[in-house]
Order: sequence, then structure tokens, then C-alpha cells
Amino acid sequence: MAVLPRFQVEAGRDLNYKVCYPRASFDRQSIAWDLNYFKYYFLRLAGVPFNEQALEADFGRLTKFLLSASHDYFLYRDFQSRNVMLRDGQPHFLDYQGGRRGALQYDIASLLFDGKADLPPALRKELLDYYLECLGGFIDLKRDAFMEHYYAYVYVRILQALGAYGFRGFYERKAHFLQSVPYALKNLRWLAENVKLPIALPALLEALGSLSSAEKLQALAVPEGNLTVRVFSFSFHREAPRDESGNGGGFVFDARSLPNPGREERFRLQTGKDMPVIEYLRQQESVGQFFDHARALVDESVRAYQRRGFSSLMVCFGCTGGQHRSVYLAEQLAQHLRGTAGIQVMLRHVELEKTGR
Repeated sequence: MAVLPRFQVEAGRDLNYKVCYPRASFDRQSIAWDLNYFKYYFLRLAGVPFNEQALEADFGRLTKFLLSASHDYFLYRDFQSRNVMLRDGQPHFLDYQGGRRGALQYDIASLLFDGKADLPPALRKELLDYYLECLGGFIDLKRDAFMEHYYAYVYVRILQALGAYGFRGFYERKAHFLQSVPYALKNLRWLAENVKLPIALPALLEALGSLSSAEKLQALAVPEGNLTVRVFSFSFHREAPRDESGNGGGFVFDARSLPNPGREERFRLQTGKDMPVIEYLRQQESVGQFFDHARALVDESVRAYQRRGFSSLMVCFGCTGGQHRSVYLAEQLAQHLRGTAGIQVMLRHVELEKTGR
């Protein structure tokens, strides 16, 4: 949050925007592409009715309003949680090749209304206040002027994201992209209930209000709060954890085939929660492949369990000592699942509990 203004103001100050691709700025053409992306690949493919002429008129008013904000800054374009990586406790950034000149509001809207992040409204407000405080150290910030345009940029970012989900999911039939749709719709509902834009967009808001009744979108809805996923790490020197829910079953993944940090003296007293071990395992291609396969299996079961109204799923990762590989994998899965609506995640490290770690 504190680094974003440096991208926008300092990095943008001397940048040659002529080399930005495909556009030098987030201009009328860029906005038109995003809005039509939403119209044709989301609304139309989801079967949501709309009046095309009236919607185009709204798009024109929205575009004019967006461009009335000060836009002489670097626009990262895809500033979202999955493009911010932590290494040694410091943030590192990727995927800004679509950057161009633009308004300040777009990137912070992109981060705070990132669908899968599912940030609570109170936390979004807290983070926005902190961002504005940091931004004030770089420019003479007029908060009211910033906020006048902010939620319009929130809307256009969500619409762009829905267009991408529709193109990848409905058109290219890559179903996992559709998993993010319920989160975006949740954000739109919050906006409808809490935000009044300073311009009239009746056709657009009517189309957005129809999303909840679209049959294709109803099929994507995830039931709220009735599935508990218990994630364990353990040692194969002992028994695998038992399912206390009484249902039995679940997954037991054997991580002993993966490179073992425990064989190296520097890692012997550390665990899969310590950054040096995490970095070591992240660098192993086989570990990434193993986790991707395990995550895909669990994700599919989570969706099926929710559809069928099941209340409990158990996932265990085992390794030789229950200290490094299994702990790392369990931590990664728990972190991944906590971004999924409608589930509660419980995480336990059986061997580490015995040593108080």
C-alpha cells in the first residue's frame, strides 16, 4: 500500500509513455475496450438482458466522467493480490506490462476490490485511508476530489474483471475462471447498497441488478458458511490424523517424494513455517507441481461438497518428520482455501504441537 504511490508518482514522472503497449494512456479507447469486454463476454454470454443503445449512452457518460479525473500518473493496470509477492518480508511486484498513463484511483480500486481477496468493507476503508495518507507524501492530495471519482473507477475495474472471467470461463470454457464471479457480484451488491455515483447510469445499474436472476450466474453461487475444511500436517512415523467429524475419508497426500529440507543442517531446527524453508521449497519445481495437483483435487471436492450440502472435509499432508514439507504444504493450502467463500478452515500441525512450535 505504501509502495503503490511510488509506482504511480515517482515512477510515472519520467516514464516515456509512448512505449506503453497497447495504449499510451487509459484513454477513451481503453475504457471502451473494457466496457465492451464486459458487455459482450459477460452480460451477453451470461444471458443477462440489456438495452444496448441505453447501455452505450451510459458507457459514454461513465467514460467522460472517468476522464475528468486527473490522470497524469502511472497506472499499473493489474495491481491485485496475486501480482504482489513477499520475499524476505518485502513486497515484490510483477505483471505491469500493461501499464500506461492514467488516474490514481484505478490501481487502489483494483487491489481493494480484488474479488478473490474478499476484503471486508471495514478493512477496505482502513487500507484506503492508509493509501491516501501515503499518497499525500508524494502529491498535494485533495481527498474530496479523489473520492469523487473513486467509486466510478471501482465499477469500471469490476466490469473489466467480469469481462475477463466471462471470456475465459464462458467463451474459452476454462471453468476455474468462473469461480471468481460470485466474489465480483458480491462487491457489486455492496456498491449498489452503499454508494451513490455522482452521475446517472440507469441502464448499467439495471443490468447489474439483473445479474442475481440470471440462470447461468445462479449456478455459480456458493452456499455460505456450511463447510469446514480441516487441514493437517503429520509424520508418517505415526498414524495419519483421524477424522473426528465421524464422516471418515478425505485426502492424505504423501510428500515424502519431494526434496527434503530436513536433510540439510541449515534447516534442521526450522519448520515449513520459516521463511528460509519456504523459499527453499518454492524453488523446487516438483514441490510446485505436487501442490498444484493437490490443490486442484481439493478445490473440486470443496465445490462438490458445497453443492451437496456436506459439512466437513479433511485434508492431510504427511512427510517423514512432519516438520518441513508437510507443514509447508498444509500452510499453503490453508492460505489458498481461506480465499474461498462459504468455508471455514481449521489448520493443525500435529508434530509441531508436540514440540510447542
